[in-house]
Formats: sequence, C-alpha cells, structure tokens
Amino acid sequence: MDFQLILLFAITTAVVISSPGPSAILVVSQGASDGLGRAIFGILGIAVGGMIYFTLSATGIASLILASTLVFSTIKWVGVAFLLYLGLKALFSKSALIDIAPEKGQKTRSALFLQGLFIMVSNPKAMLFFTAILPQFIDLNRPIAPQILIMGATTYALQIPIYSAYAYMGERITRIGIKGGIKAWLANALNKFAGAALVFAGLKMISVTVSR
Repeated sequence: MDFQLILLFAITTAVVISSPGPSAILVVSQGASDGLGRAIFGILGIAVGGMIYFTLSATGIASLILASTLVFSTIKWVGVAFLLYLGLKALFSKSALIDIAPEKGQKTRSALFLQGLFIMVSNPKAMLFFTAILPQFIDLNRPIAPQILIMGATTYALQIPIYSAYAYMGERITRIGIKGGIKAWLANALNKFAGAALVFAGLKMISVTVSR
C-alpha cells in the first residue's frame, strides 16, 4: 500500500471522525460529567463499535473482490459519490450546537464503555462510510488482507486521540464554568472545514481511480 494512499486514507478518516456527530457529542458530555480520565472508557466503546463495522465492511468488500471486479469497481464509484455528498452536505448545512449538560453523579466504567459502544453500533452511517471508503484505497495487484489491516489499525489509532480531544474539551468547558453549548460559529466552522476536506478527498479519489 503506497504511503500517499495511506496518508489520504488517514486524512479522510480523521476528517469524518472529527466532524461533530453523535459520538463526538457523547464524549463531550462524558468529559464534562466524568472527566477525561473516565471518558476514555466511552471512547474505547466507540472504537470497538467502529472496529465491528470496519470488520463487517471489510469482509463484505473482500467477498465482492473475489466475486466480481466489475461490482467492486461500481462500489468504488458509488463510494466516491457518497463522500462528495457528505462533503457538500456538511458545507451547506446549518450545524446545531453541541450542548453540554453534565449529569449528576459519575457512571461506572462499564456504563461509559457501553454508552460508547451503543452510540456507534446504533449509527449505520459508520458502516456505510467504511463500505464507501475502503474500496478507494485497495490495490487489487497486492495482497488484500495486509491493506485492510493497515487501514483498520489506522482507523483505531485515529479514533482514540480525536475523541479524547473532544472529551478534554468537555472537561475544560465544565471547569471554567461556561454554560450552555459551544457557539454556533465554532460548530459551523468545523462542519465547513470537514465538508471542504471531504470534497477534496472525493475529487482526489476520482483521480486515483481513473489513473488505475
């Protein structure tokens, strides 16, 4: 797997993970209520849920490769369209505030973990994302399994620090006494940045797909 492809995959995945969504909102709330040290268990739950979807997507894609190159190629183009859709939607949508409402009393570590796991597995968009993005970076001329393992490890490695940053943000906002939610302009700025990055990634994938 070429370094440039790994880098593009890492950037695209990091942008999607960083975009404000259910998982980000959860870890911000956990950081605000329980602190970063305990919110890490919720983050681990999210990461495990993400790996479940990644494995399911990777298994299905590997089966498609074996079954039909034409079907696999079609999935790649559908994936490019999906990423462009996500990018344009983020660019032109009005983002809601990420409200922080710390709950009274700390949850157990297992409860935090299960919260993270549930929020991820209950979000089918995660599996749709992996199904869309993985084919773009698979080189059919090289062994498939090592490429999927590299992408899986990269995804896991990105989730931990990015969601930890969200949990830390929630913890800090609680400590300095800011009430309500994060200002709308910040949430909108995050969405616009993510949207532009996803559109760029989608266009870059078109050039990579055409050149193969």
